[in-house]
Amino acid sequence: MKLSDLSPEIEEMACRAEARIAPQFARMEATAMKNTRRVMEAFQDNRVSEACFAGTTGYGYDDLGREVLEKIYAQVFGAESALVRLNFVNGTHAITAALFALCRPGEKILAVTGAPYDTLRQAIGMEGDAFGSLRFYGIGYSQVDLNNAGEPDLPAIRKALQDPAVKAVIMQRSCGYADRKTLDIDTIRTLTALVKEERADVAVFCDNCYGEFTEDREPTHVGVDLIAGSLIKNPGGGIAPTGGYIAGREDLVRRAAFRLTSPGIGGECGSTLGYNRQLFQGFFLAPHTVLQALKTAVFAAAITEELGFESKPGAEEKRSDIIQRLSLKTPEKMKAFCRGIQAGAPVDSYVTPEPWAMPGYACDVIMADGSFIQGSSIELSADGPFQPPYNVFLQGGLTYESGKLGIMMAVQEMQDLS
Repeated sequence: MKLSDLSPEIEEMACRAEARIAPQFARMEATAMKNTRRVMEAFQDNRVSEACFAGTTGYGYDDLGREVLEKIYAQVFGAESALVRLNFVNGTHAITAALFALCRPGEKILAVTGAPYDTLRQAIGMEGDAFGSLRFYGIGYSQVDLNNAGEPDLPAIRKALQDPAVKAVIMQRSCGYADRKTLDIDTIRTLTALVKEERADVAVFCDNCYGEFTEDREPTHVGVDLIAGSLIKNPGGGIAPTGGYIAGREDLVRRAAFRLTSPGIGGECGSTLGYNRQLFQGFFLAPHTVLQALKTAVFAAAITEELGFESKPGAEEKRSDIIQRLSLKTPEKMKAFCRGIQAGAPVDSYVTPEPWAMPGYACDVIMADGSFIQGSSIELSADGPFQPPYNVFLQGGLTYESGKLGIMMAVQEMQDLS
C-alpha cells in the first residue's frame, strides 16, 4: 500500500480526530516553549561556539565540545554533573552503568515500580546467570509491585525501605510493555520525598527513557539523584547517531563513568570522532522533536479510539512520555497496524514486519521501524510482544505531518482487513 491509496473515509476520520485534540496540542506546545527556552539559555550560558563542534580521536583528552555538552545537559536537567557519550550503545547500557554506581557488593537495589524493562533483567540478574550482572557481583535486588490501581504502593515501599541492605531505589518513568500509567513528575517527586524521609542514605535513580522534555521538569529537578537515557530517543532530537547519557549527583556520575570506561579513567577519556555537532544540534532540537512525537501519539489515540480501540493514555489525558499503547485485540490487527506504519515510513517502506525472537525479550516481538537511525525511538515506530492481548506500543515522529501520515496508513491497513 502507498500513501496515494489512503481512502476519503480515513482522511475524514483524521480531520475529526485533529479537531478533537486541538486543545491538547496547545497545552503541549506551551510545554515545548518552556523547554526550548531552558535549552537555549544553557547553550548561551555555556558559550557554545564553532570550536565545540570539532571532534577528537584516540584517547579524546581535552575535548572541548564533550565537556561543554555535558555542562549543558547538567544545567538543563538541573543536575550537578552529566556524562553524555557515544560509547553507550543504547539506553540499557547507560542505565546499567548508572545502576553499578548506586551500590557496593552486599547492598541491595529496591525497584518501586514493579519489574524493570525486559532488557534490564539479565543485567540486574533477575533472569539468567550472566557473567558480570549486578547479582554476579553480589548486589541484591528486590521490588515492590504496583497496587491494584496500577500506582506505586506507598505503604509497601515504606516497609521495604526498612531493610538496611537497601541502598538504592530505582523507578522506571515509562510504562515499557507493562499495563500501567507512566510516572509523571509529580508522582516521581512524591516517591523521592518518601524515600528521603524514610532513608536519607538511599540514592534514588530514575530510568528517564522516553520521558525527556514531555513535561517542563525532569526527575532531577524534584530530588532524584541520578537519571539515565538514550540519545536515539528524546534528547538526541533524531540527529544523534547513537549514545546515551547519565545525569545527577556528581559522585554518582563519576562512579558511572568508571563503569563505562575504567576505574581511574572515568569520564576523562572518550573521543567524539567528529560527532559533536550532531549531539549539540540534536539536543537543541529535542524539545521541538519531542513535541512532534507527542502530537503523533495523541493523534494515534484519537483516531483509533474513533474505531473503538482502547488507548492508553487516552487522547485527552496528560502525558509524561512519548509512548502510546493501543490494544488491537487480534494478531491480524497487530500485524496490519505494523504493516501500515512501515509502509508510511521514509526508510524501508517496502519491508513487511514480522514477529521474531528479538534479543533481550522472552517472547517474539513485532516491530515496524523505518528510521534514518537504526532503532531510533524518537522516529515513528511501533512494536510489541506478539501475544495476547496484542498491544502495540507506538512512539516517535520526527515531524507531526509524517507521523500523522504513518498513523493513517496503519488505520487504513486495519480497515482493509474487514
